[in-house]
Amino acid sequence: MPSMPPPPSLPHGSGPPAPPLSLAEVEATARAAHAGQTDKAGRPYAEHLRAVAEGVRVRGGDDEQIAAAWLHDAVEDDALTEGWLAEAPLSRRTKDIVLALTKRAGEPPEAYAARILATPGARLVKEADLAHNADPARLAVLDEATRTRLTEKYTRMRALLGQR
Repeated sequence: MPSMPPPPSLPHGSGPPAPPLSLAEVEATARAAHAGQTDKAGRPYAEHLRAVAEGVRVRGGDDEQIAAAWLHDAVEDDALTEGWLAEAPLSRRTKDIVLALTKRAGEPPEAYAARILATPGARLVKEADLAHNADPARLAVLDEATRTRLTEKYTRMRALLGQR
C-alpha cells in the first residue's frame, strides 16, 4: 500500500476545519493511492477510476459523487484506510458513499446492494462503476471463464439495484 500523508487537519479546538479537498486533489490522492495497481485486464487502475468519475459526471452526478467515484475502491483495495477516510477533509456524504461502496468480506450481494440503496448518492456511483466494469471492450480481453463469471456478477448486481 502506498504511503499516503495524513489529510490536512487542525487539532481539536484550534479553529475551523480544513477546507474540503478539491476534485483535482481527490483525483491526485486516488491516483497516488492506486499507483502501480492494474485492473483485471492489466490496465492502470487509474483508468477505471477516471472512467467511473466521468460516468458519474455524464449521469448528472454532483461533485460529492464524483469525489466518491475517484475514491470508491480505495478502502476496499486497501489503497487508503478507513481511518484516512474518516479524517480526510471530505463531505460526510462523500465519505458515506465511499463506505457504502466498500464491499465487506463475506458480505452477501443482497446486503451490499441494500447498503448502496440506503445511502443517498451511492446508487449513481455504483451504476457508473458497473457500466465501466461491464464494458464489452474491457471484458473482451479476459478469458472466457472470467468474462462469463464477471458478466453474471454485474448483471445480478444491476438487478439488485433495480437497474437494467
